[in-house]
Amino acid sequence: MTKTAYERRWLILFVILAAECMDLLDSTIVNVAAPAIHSDLHTSSTGLQWIVGGYALAISVGLMTGGRLGDIFGRRQMFILGAAGFTMSSVLCGVAPNTWSLIVFRLLQGALGATMLPQGFGVIREVFGDEATQAFAIFGPVIGSAAVFGPIVGGALVDWNLGGSGWRLVFFVNAPIGIAAVIGAWRLLPKTPPARQERLDLLGAFLSCAASLLLVYPLIEGREQHWPAWMYVMMAGSVALYAAFGLQQRARSRAGADPLVLPSVFSHRGYSAGLLVLLVFFSGMGGLLLTASVFFQLGQGFSPIHAGLSFMPMSAGMAIGAGLSGAILGPKFGRLVIQGGGIVTIAGWLLVIQQVHGAGNVSSVDLIPGLLLAGLGMGLVVAPLFDVVLASVTDEETGSASGLLNAGQQLAGAIGVAVLGTIFFSALGHVGFHAAFNRTLWVEIGSLVVMVVLSGLLPRYAREPGAEAGAKPVHESTTLEPITT
Repeated sequence: MTKTAYERRWLILFVILAAECMDLLDSTIVNVAAPAIHSDLHTSSTGLQWIVGGYALAISVGLMTGGRLGDIFGRRQMFILGAAGFTMSSVLCGVAPNTWSLIVFRLLQGALGATMLPQGFGVIREVFGDEATQAFAIFGPVIGSAAVFGPIVGGALVDWNLGGSGWRLVFFVNAPIGIAAVIGAWRLLPKTPPARQERLDLLGAFLSCAASLLLVYPLIEGREQHWPAWMYVMMAGSVALYAAFGLQQRARSRAGADPLVLPSVFSHRGYSAGLLVLLVFFSGMGGLLLTASVFFQLGQGFSPIHAGLSFMPMSAGMAIGAGLSGAILGPKFGRLVIQGGGIVTIAGWLLVIQQVHGAGNVSSVDLIPGLLLAGLGMGLVVAPLFDVVLASVTDEETGSASGLLNAGQQLAGAIGVAVLGTIFFSALGHVGFHAAFNRTLWVEIGSLVVMVVLSGLLPRYAREPGAEAGAKPVHESTTLEPITT
């Protein structure tokens, strides 16, 4: 055991898990609460997209900067600050008097979440030392359980309507969890100095933030404002700012300063393709959760708890798929599992389309096969995706590359809410709930086809730590040759 293995490390893990679950719950239960927010605050469909997607956007643009702040000021300090701020902003969301204040508080909540979340992984590696793999083995199932029960908890809290609180309880529930996390972090997390002196890349943070905002804003607002020309200019400006960010990061790296993203990661074809695969895949997941919740509650008249329970087959399928893929299939078949998972997900959504087709009432029981199959496919993709993509980069690039993948996952969620939400709500006034939801599902199927094709550019396998980029895992059978595309 190394010297960095702390005596109270398992209690520290519990604190980190509490904070991570708080974020994950907020990413799922708000989707179920969206129709109740719409009814209570008279929130427009665009407002709902901002409430859900704005949170993911704020996290995505702040994650890499949040990680750097931990390096500069210390992980313990930034974790406590982020957890306390996240808890406070959750309460502010719960007391928001109108839509615009709720959007602002959600953006604040996301920004503070981006300060809190990156510190947890670093703290786990620091306090567990050689036992870090055991900690992360527990990490996965707990986070997976939060994802499974998030929609159910959200629906139950809205239906409970304690003291007439309605949807507000989904934010207030963070208060006791957050307070416990702050107290636990204050008492348990080690007081260690930063590993090395760094300077925060403020210009890089500004460019990445501005570029993401210029992309997501018109995607959400365009439908309501009838797509004026200046919105297309904004999206073109987003591309220009992303390019400027890349050039600025390259210049900073050449000057010997610490960039937010190592430019060399994009020299690996597999990593660049993997980032695109991740963006396409997670954008569909983020957008469908919102549109499905609206369809279930406003289109089919489901109660919030009924809507939450309707997601159970998909969540269960994800848990099963991730377990199979992470423990058995992923190490043996590598990227083939990702491609197969995409195909299984497509089959699941086709079954859902078959059930939703028409204008009659949709039964949750009838949707079980399709949602279970779609969830199974998602789980098959999610478990090995990051490891396979990171097989493209060197060990020195892994930290920067993984940070960008995490930020990209959150940005994808915001883009998915913007794009699929816009498609759904645009169709709603013309063709009704059933056809609008089916149209959204067809777009998702098209994006999954693109993902499956792009996955052929990924490395064949994940790799063992210390192996060269693109190397086959040392435990992999040398006789196994996976099918390639």
